[in-house]
Amino acid sequence: MRNIKLILSYDGTDFHGWQRQPGLRTIQQTLEDAILGLTQARPKTTASSRTDAGVHALGQVVHFLTPSRHRPEIILKALNALLPRDLRVLEVRDMPQAFHATLDALSKRYRYVIDDGPIASPFHLRYSWQVLRRLNIEAMNRAGAALVGRHDFRSFETDWPNRTSSVRTVLELVVTRSDDLVWLEVEADGFLYNMVRAIAGTLSWVGIGKRPESWVGDVLRAEKRVEAGPTAPPRGLFLVKVHHGSEPG
Repeated sequence: MRNIKLILSYDGTDFHGWQRQPGLRTIQQTLEDAILGLTQARPKTTASSRTDAGVHALGQVVHFLTPSRHRPEIILKALNALLPRDLRVLEVRDMPQAFHATLDALSKRYRYVIDDGPIASPFHLRYSWQVLRRLNIEAMNRAGAALVGRHDFRSFETDWPNRTSSVRTVLELVVTRSDDLVWLEVEADGFLYNMVRAIAGTLSWVGIGKRPESWVGDVLRAEKRVEAGPTAPPRGLFLVKVHHGSEPG
C-alpha cells in the first residue's frame, strides 16, 4: 500500500465542513468519491484540520493509503477532472508509510479576512466578515501581542468537550491591511474549536474602539469564553498552510 499526501484548496461555502456526514455535501465525502472513481478502492482520508462548514482552505493536507499504481501526476490530473470546481488538488506526493497528516503537523497557519469598507462589497461576501466600521489595525496588533506565546486559550474556545488541554502556543499573530480588507494571520502549534474566529471577534472590538487594548490580556487570563468578544462567522476563515516535521520546508 502506498501512502499518498494531497494538498487541497477549496471554497467551503457550499460544503458542510470536512468530515463525512450522512446526506450532506462534505469535503471528505466528495474527495473520497473521486478517489474511488479513480482507483476503484474506497479510501479512508485523514486531514490535518477538520475545517467547519463555510471555512475555506488554501493548503489543507490530507493523506490516504491506496493500492493504486498511478503516478502522482496522473492522480493529480484525474482527481481534478473528477472533483467539482470548488475543490482542487494542488499537489500529490508519495510519502513514507509513517507519515500522518494530523499527527505530524508541527504548526498550522490560519487567515481571517474582515471587510471594513463603508459599503459591503458583493465580491467579498463569501470570503470575509463585513463589519462596516473602520478597524484600527495598529491597536489590534498591540492587543494581539498578548496572545503570542504559550497560554491557556479556553477564553477563545467555543464550548466543546476538550478532553486534554486548552494550552496552545501561538507562534505568530499579525494584522495587516490591503485597502478595505483586514487580514488576521495566526500560526500556532494547534488550535481549539473556533479559536481563530473567537480571536478575530475579540480583536475586532479593539479595532472599533469598543474595548481597550489591555482588555485582550484580561480576557486571556480570565479563562472564560463569556469574557471575550463574539465568534466571527466562518466565511472569513482560511486554512493557509500546515507545516509538517517529516519533510523539508
